[in-house]
Amino acid sequence: MIEHTETIDEFLAHRFDDVEAAVREAAAAEILPRFRRLAAHEIDQKSGPHDLVTDADRLAEQRLTRALPALLPGSVVVGEEAVAADPTLYEAIRGDAPVWIVDPVDGTRQFVHGDPGFCTLVALAHRGVLLASWTYLPAHDRLATAVRGQGAFLDGEKLHAGAPDPGRSLSVATSHPDYTTDAQKRALLGLWTEGVAPRPCGSAGLEYLNVATGELDATAFSWELAWDHAAGLLLVEEAGGTHLTATGDPFRVTGGNTLPFTAARDEATARRVAGLLAGAEPAEGEERAA
Repeated sequence: MIEHTETIDEFLAHRFDDVEAAVREAAAAEILPRFRRLAAHEIDQKSGPHDLVTDADRLAEQRLTRALPALLPGSVVVGEEAVAADPTLYEAIRGDAPVWIVDPVDGTRQFVHGDPGFCTLVALAHRGVLLASWTYLPAHDRLATAVRGQGAFLDGEKLHAGAPDPGRSLSVATSHPDYTTDAQKRALLGLWTEGVAPRPCGSAGLEYLNVATGELDATAFSWELAWDHAAGLLLVEEAGGTHLTATGDPFRVTGGNTLPFTAARDEATARRVAGLLAGAEPAEGEERAA
């Protein structure tokens, strides 16, 4: 088992491109051939009609689960579909082994409906620290990457999230109401105020990329499953942005966060959005969800 971060840094210095190749190969073999060609028997529901899984999700994750630990011996994979089958696998995120956090098709609803707004997300973490990430847009053949302390890039061009233009309403992508508790709904209502323009989010991975490129000012998400957030959070950080929960703490990929939370182009925007999320008062007799 890998014991030292220096060893992982050496891996990233010499085999970073091999991870990119594995991500692209999984998409080319399992995702793109099924895009706009899915048969009914290739689509299933998990928790409900808004929580879909396809053969592309399962087979792409299986391919990555074979490829990634082979590149970094001693590492393990926490993938969305494997955890759906065995929830105990999620605990590896809190373990001592380097962990690959994988969402094979982030934006499965969009994928099922033939919308190109989906992506493949891979992040490498160790003891709760995000070290590297890959956000691949198969339908557009675009790749965003980040390495802790080394910046974020889209197709080789360095990303700078920048700051919102003064006087313009903040654009904020928010969780869909179907995925929020009553208390979280009230917290998100804090964004419906002068100077803020909230809208429903699409693929979480693509919304994080939008923040990192400066096309979106912030997100406000009410769930903490690591595969949806890990790659994008590092991408935003390395582009100069930041992330905060409503209590003012950074989001922890290992869990236990106060929800909702935000990722934003700069610290001032993050603090404003987090403050608005914290400012919504719970209904009488009900505490804010954590």
